[in-house]
Amino acid sequence: MDSGSRYDGRTNEKLLAVFAEALEVGRAMTLSIIIPCRNAARTIDETLQALAAQNWPGAWEVIVADNGSTDDLAKVVARHIPRMPGLRLIDASGRRGASYARNVGVRAATGEGILFCDADDVPAPGWAVSMEAALRVHGFVASRLEFEKLNSQAVRSARGCTQVTGLQQFRFLPYPHAGSGTLGITRALHDAVAGFDETIPICEDIDYCMRVQQKGVRLEFVPDAVLHCRLRASKKGVYAQASQYAEYEVYLYKKYGAGYLWEWWRWRKYGQAWRALLGRMLELLRTPEGKTMLAWRLGRLMGLLKGSVRFGAPPVMVE
Repeated sequence: MDSGSRYDGRTNEKLLAVFAEALEVGRAMTLSIIIPCRNAARTIDETLQALAAQNWPGAWEVIVADNGSTDDLAKVVARHIPRMPGLRLIDASGRRGASYARNVGVRAATGEGILFCDADDVPAPGWAVSMEAALRVHGFVASRLEFEKLNSQAVRSARGCTQVTGLQQFRFLPYPHAGSGTLGITRALHDAVAGFDETIPICEDIDYCMRVQQKGVRLEFVPDAVLHCRLRASKKGVYAQASQYAEYEVYLYKKYGAGYLWEWWRWRKYGQAWRALLGRMLELLRTPEGKTMLAWRLGRLMGLLKGSVRFGAPPVMVE
């Protein structure tokens, strides 16, 4: 864990004082919804429609942070501006990555409260109201995910559905976490941790949650704020995402869990996972659900190995 992210009691006292002043009970916050995206023209239309239908009565804006799109994203966003006067499309192409786009979006925002939403997800009715009410009290909150609306049974069964009944938690991490596109945070707190780490291409949301909670502000689950989540459907996409997640989970274990490469018992569990997968391979290849599950689990095992080699820490099994 780097020294710059360690808990500092004095910093926490100052931060809580800022919250007390900014989050007056009974006063609705001004909201900025940040959507980082790249080539999301195919899915963002449904996201913006859902946001336009939110029954949020207060002041808000929606900022689409374009991370270098080459599709018709600008045209799709422009179609929604007449119905959403607070909608803006900004250039966030200076550096590749969702973390950079989110940080650029926040810098352009004017709201006291920041809600992050991904360009392929769909907020349910009442999402904004529930998130703002919780954010005004807690300062750092996360939506509940729902997976049936946008995903087939094959895709859902392959990787499991997280953050449905509560926050996500890895046993080797000190705090719970949530997906980046489900988070809400006060502007003051986001600035206090200098935003998302732009050097981490994936699992940056977990790192963000750890650093925020090191400031003494716990992440709160908001079950009434429902977000319909879209999962990757192609076998190639499932494998790639699983591999990337697993690789950077090893990085997080080294950073926050003080993992050492020679922890033999973790390597034993890793070997057991390979044997279990190989033993079921023929069975999994018989059905579409099984093939998707095979892509997910194979991707994870390969990603864990890659992460161990790259970061010098053992493969940490989280499922």
